[in-house]
Amino acid sequence: MVFLATRSDRAYRRAVVFVTALRSPTISLMQERAIREAALVNEQLQLALNTRVLIEQAKGVIAHTAGVDMDAAFNLLWNHARANSQSLHMTAGRIVGRSLTL
Repeated sequence: MVFLATRSDRAYRRAVVFVTALRSPTISLMQERAIREAALVNEQLQLALNTRVLIEQAKGVIAHTAGVDMDAAFNLLWNHARANSQSLHMTAGRIVGRSLTL
């Protein structure tokens, strides 16, 4: 019986080594994927923040030049973008860059 137990222990150890060898690359791939996904989310959030800042700046320009409050300025911005089939971000950029006045 000692021989069987020793043989079984060896087989178990080999199996553990084999499974561990398989897991290591899988874990590395999963970590690499998580890092890529986190970088993508970070990039998307930064873009959204930059877009939001530009829209807020455009609202301020419109409010100042048209003499309206911020809600009315946003409505003017949004209506112009929609009427001209432009993105809100593009329209805001033109207003801040002074190539468009509302």
